[in-house]
Amino acid sequence: MRQAFVAVILVACTHPKEAAKPAAPAAPAAPTAKAPPPKPGAAPQVADLGCPAPTCVYHAGGNAYFTCLAGGAGLCFHFGGPCAPADGCMYDPADKHYKQCAKPVEGTCAQWGAACAPTSKCMFDPADGLHHSCAAPSGGGCASYGAVCAP
Repeated sequence: MRQAFVAVILVACTHPKEAAKPAAPAAPAAPTAKAPPPKPGAAPQVADLGCPAPTCVYHAGGNAYFTCLAGGAGLCFHFGGPCAPADGCMYDPADKHYKQCAKPVEGTCAQWGAACAPTSKCMFDPADGLHHSCAAPSGGGCASYGAVCAP
């Protein structure tokens, strides 16, 4: 029964039209109360699980931004279509800095602006190819990377 439930979650959480849009950072979920123990002979209770919120993340292999449908530990595990971050701050692989993108085109930038830092402070580190929290953003780069973060 558990395997069927997982399949239902995967199908229910697939929203191709919404996945193409950059997502705003989600607020942390409020803790939920524990369900009482099931009564003998009653149907099993299923935990209320939300769908993961897709993000727009830089993909080093493609030198472009794509919708991240599943990720963590500093990288994205499953990519969707091209996108542009909601805050307009994109990683420029040519000079390895973040800049405002005045003209996003299919996950890339056709016209760069001033240096910036992503709102989330979760930045791509070209040294290891992972996303890290940045304690000290500076001029479109990061002076002090911290732990890996979910892109």
